[in-house]
Amino acid sequence: MKSVAIIGAGITGLTTAFYLKRQGVPVTLFEASGRVGGVIQSIRKDGFLAEFGPNTILETSPKIAQLVLDAGLEARKLATDPTAEARYVVRYGRPIEMPGKPLGFFTTPLFTAKAKFAVMREPFIKPRRDDVEESIAQFVVRRFNQEFLDHAIDALVAGIYAGDPHKLSLPHAFPKLKALEDNYGSMIKGQIFGARRKSGEVAKDRAAKFSFDEGLQVLPDTLAAQLGDSLKLNSPVTKLTQTSTGWSVATAGGETEFGAVIYCGTAHQLAELEIVDGRAALPRSQNDEAAQQRRPTDMFCEISYPPVASVVLGFRREDVAHSCQGFGMLIPKIEGFKILGTIFSSALFPNRAPAGHLNLTSYIGGARYPELATLPPDQLVEAVLVDLRKLLGVRGQPTFVHTAFWPKAIPQYNVGYGKYRDLLNDLEAKSPNLFFAGHYRDGVSLGDSIVSAVNIAERVGKLF
Repeated sequence: MKSVAIIGAGITGLTTAFYLKRQGVPVTLFEASGRVGGVIQSIRKDGFLAEFGPNTILETSPKIAQLVLDAGLEARKLATDPTAEARYVVRYGRPIEMPGKPLGFFTTPLFTAKAKFAVMREPFIKPRRDDVEESIAQFVVRRFNQEFLDHAIDALVAGIYAGDPHKLSLPHAFPKLKALEDNYGSMIKGQIFGARRKSGEVAKDRAAKFSFDEGLQVLPDTLAAQLGDSLKLNSPVTKLTQTSTGWSVATAGGETEFGAVIYCGTAHQLAELEIVDGRAALPRSQNDEAAQQRRPTDMFCEISYPPVASVVLGFRREDVAHSCQGFGMLIPKIEGFKILGTIFSSALFPNRAPAGHLNLTSYIGGARYPELATLPPDQLVEAVLVDLRKLLGVRGQPTFVHTAFWPKAIPQYNVGYGKYRDLLNDLEAKSPNLFFAGHYRDGVSLGDSIVSAVNIAERVGKLF
């Protein structure tokens, strides 16, 4: 049996390799860096647990829970504290709790009477039936109003994509919102009549959130350990050559033949990967002329990946006026703060901070303020402190500091993103046994990446 090469040992590549190996398919997982997990990285120091990137996984599909079970991590899985469900959005310069029930929307100070009326009339707005691709901002203003965009959706987009609602594509970045209008003529009607989901899927706003006793890093580390020698770190793949029997994968260690290749890296790294068809030798002059056509993936470098920095700060409980008892707060751009939002990490899970302390994880940069993410660590910390003092009543200096910088953090599914997905479909159709999976194709959340990996493993496993 020919083996399968998998490129990229983030959560997608690790999950794909794990499940193919369980099916008895030989795999080799190539990772360019010296560690696994991609944006998932956890560190424990001085009694605090800091996450470099995401803090939780949303259990939107039974396939996610099954991975935890199959990996033997059920005993180490931690659900979020049920008393920490409150979510805050900043308005009037302070965090205001979002209503937890529909009736609470009509009494919340988050929105004016005009915005509340816009929500009530939404079911009576005629759906758009042409083929024009809207941004999420255009969609929200059309179906609601500008206030709802500025004070709610802008904050939500910052929390999910660190993106710009005026650029993000409705059908690609928020396909389920478009489906509600397409199928029910209204978001409100769709929420009421379309609540049931197939295959046990749960909407992201209702999905359970979880992590592990020592942070999210537990999952990639566990999957990597079960792969053993099949995992090759510090092994960047530079070229893929299609042969008459499969694919030749080139690394610094030479070229190796595989029956199939699954690319699970990032879009910007895919743009640098040379993919050629070596089945038919061309005369030298034709090779030269065809050189420009050998990089069908060049256009993936156009996909925006704005930089994001995470700043984890620890404080004595008495030095923070706000209760910080909830999931965290999101901040609309119109409020004029620098940070995109803050997760109340120590409220979500136990042992994220020493007794009598808080662990607050803030994010800065993104499409909103990309230049801020590149600030030196001391300036990042000071920028976050300025905002937290105003928003949460923080006093004094933090007792713990950890910063992380992601120069290319989250792919932006901006208007026109369909051309990239079409190209991926075209590449797979024209290149037998070459597959693509991951956050640049199937959704940017960790849960999306896990489901993408399980699906591609099932698909490829049937061929071997």
